[in-house]
Amino acid sequence: MIRVIDTEGARAEWIFPADPGAVRTARVAVRRQLGDWELDVLGDITVLLVSELVTNSLLYAAGPIGVCLVRPTGTPGALLVEVSDELADPPHERSADLDDEGGRGLQLVAFSSRRWGTRPGGSGKTVWFELALPG
Repeated sequence: MIRVIDTEGARAEWIFPADPGAVRTARVAVRRQLGDWELDVLGDITVLLVSELVTNSLLYAAGPIGVCLVRPTGTPGALLVEVSDELADPPHERSADLDDEGGRGLQLVAFSSRRWGTRPGGSGKTVWFELALPG
């Protein structure tokens, strides 16, 4: 069961349970919110990167996973996306070999976003990234 924290105004937040269905549910919620904000142009890349980070949270952390979107209000603006979990250890970019099935998620975030990073939270961490608005 997802818990909707807020989807009004310039911020949308959800908490997803730590189960494999959370990835799909997060993608649907994020895409719907971007549509409501008329930011469909960022839909595919945002959903892809959120999927990667939620999957990382499922693999390495325990407990609920938070997803937050902050709509740009200035010009030039950027969409801020945050994924939080209860593991305090920051993620590390790996260098995946050609045959590896994983290990490319953070590289994808780094190459696809304007900026990205991590910050500690109360009982875990938040991985965030910004996507510039085309224009």
